[in-house]
Amino acid sequence: MLLSRRALIASSLLLASFAVLAAPKLARKPAAQVLPRYGMLVFSDLCISPENGEFGGQRITLQRFAEVDTVLYEYTAGGLSWPVVASEVVIDPRGRQFYFTVQPPDEEERTIRGTLSDDGKALVLDGSYCNDPKVPMKLARVTDFGRAAGTCRVCPAPKNPPPAEAEPAQPQPEPQPSLPPQPLQKIEAGRTTASL
Repeated sequence: MLLSRRALIASSLLLASFAVLAAPKLARKPAAQVLPRYGMLVFSDLCISPENGEFGGQRITLQRFAEVDTVLYEYTAGGLSWPVVASEVVIDPRGRQFYFTVQPPDEEERTIRGTLSDDGKALVLDGSYCNDPKVPMKLARVTDFGRAAGTCRVCPAPKNPPPAEAEPAQPQPEPQPSLPPQPLQKIEAGRTTASL
């Protein structure tokens, strides 16, 4: 009887394990991509202006080593800048966000923050594109380092244009203060008197 009871329990467990394996998997949301702990990632929106052929945009290169994380930041100001090495790089423990501090030459120090997109194919920076808060600033993850830069998008005209400044008016000469009328003075030989 003891043997049949053990056999019954074992067969029940075996049957239950097959049922679990055969059950359809619940649809799970795919895990969000995170920054790998080691390696190099490049995010860029560099482009070429169709009007003048100059570069536009920025590029962020994140290098993750065992000892330290570094960022090289490049931006455009008419031409592509020399890389600026970040003085501080902070990556959240979950690997979804990071920020860094840079001080480009002849500019004030600034902090740039970014969040990795859900699919891990872009870095979304704080701020906006073309001063439109509805359009986030996205830098695509670069995987083909030999590709040519794309064409820059032109910022759309603002929907509510700011009021045009009126041309400055021509300066008007200031009116000379008029003096109150003074009684006329009559001059006689050697003395003066006031006449009414």
